[in-house]
Amino acid sequence: MNNSEKSVRVAVIQAAPIFMDREATAEKAVSLTLEAGKKGAKLVLFPEAYIPAYPRGLGFGTKVGSRSASGRKDWLRYWNSSVPVPGDTTHMLGEAARKAGVYLVMGLIEKDGEYSGTLYCTMLYFGPDGTLLGKHRKLKPTGMERLIWGEGDGSTLPVFDTPFGKIGGLICWENYMPLARTAMYAKGVQIYLAPTADDREVWQSTLRHIALEGRCFVLSCNQYVTKDMYPADLACSGDLQSEPELMSKGGSAIVGPLGQYIVEPVSGREEIIMADLDMSLIAESRLDFDVVGHYARPDVFQLLVNEEPRVALRPFNQQTSGSAVESLQENNYPKS
Repeated sequence: MNNSEKSVRVAVIQAAPIFMDREATAEKAVSLTLEAGKKGAKLVLFPEAYIPAYPRGLGFGTKVGSRSASGRKDWLRYWNSSVPVPGDTTHMLGEAARKAGVYLVMGLIEKDGEYSGTLYCTMLYFGPDGTLLGKHRKLKPTGMERLIWGEGDGSTLPVFDTPFGKIGGLICWENYMPLARTAMYAKGVQIYLAPTADDREVWQSTLRHIALEGRCFVLSCNQYVTKDMYPADLACSGDLQSEPELMSKGGSAIVGPLGQYIVEPVSGREEIIMADLDMSLIAESRLDFDVVGHYARPDVFQLLVNEEPRVALRPFNQQTSGSAVESLQENNYPKS
């Protein structure tokens, strides 16, 4: 696709959710999306796990070898407030994208089916016509996230064409995975989206490195959250006693393709962070470095990406050939 627009206004939404309240948080997201659209944004990015919340500080009653009844109650509350895809919430978000005339990228916790107990940390992509274009599920939850979220697979690593450039990205510490980044670069990403829950100063070095390595724009988006935003009636509210009042300071930023800040990190408040991106800077930046182009050595290094969905059940029938079974085994059970 030939990109027809040489510049684009983008919006990064640094905001707090209404903790574990799917409907209220979705309504807030709609309002912020429409506001960004009125300010001229054509691409709007929300943080990781914005709907219904990133449950920072909560342990859900877990210890190695045991789980508590009260922790299961908090888990049920989190599960109930997570988002079926598609569903009423995604329809609401799609309508917001359509009314605002924007590409909307939303971080949320996806409920995998009405009865499944598995949740995924997901980015949803909506087009300016309201269409749900696709999604990315976080490949590797970090630390305690592994208790509450499942792992995505290679079938959700999309990059989308837009009139202003190709958009795609990874979630939080996935961005420390060199091969995952390489897959994004190889798909031609020009506006790299990095929603996160990491508010550390050192995270900024990651954003600048990705921009410089990929010769792309990087948009990073985090929540601003204080402890008093959490519900007072959590079953395991004691988990929060030792946590600081400022749970997440933000740190959302926008970086250009030579690693320079276009918007420096914003901390300590909610804000719609806006910037106009000059897409011609990408070609300029690749004069001396193109990580999957003239600076690549495919004769020495090649990346193989398994983009098949990993499923628990694939019916076997007489038409299934031996080679197909072997392929299935290779895809799902790597040989030692």
